[in-house]
Amino acid sequence: MTTVLVALAALAVGYGLGRWQPYVRLAEWANWQLRLSLHRWTSRPRQAVLFVLLLVTDPVRTVRAWRGRHDPPPPKAPSTGFREVPPASEESVW
Repeated sequence: MTTVLVALAALAVGYGLGRWQPYVRLAEWANWQLRLSLHRWTSRPRQAVLFVLLLVTDPVRTVRAWRGRHDPPPPKAPSTGFREVPPASEESVW
């Protein structure tokens, strides 16, 4: 009976944490602190802790964003130009 109660309590706690989503909330808060806070450049240790927290809570998007930031720029489109038209001969003027 005790094992059943422990299992039900563990399921209830897991369900509650899944509904509350503390990692998602913590990742959003850390992302906001890094990108939108007014005092974000005042403390390098604080920024490092927030980055590690973001890396722990949301590793896939954090690494993808970091990699995307260091990608080379896309190639530029070729420049437009005018088509070279051969000069008309005098015979075909009229």
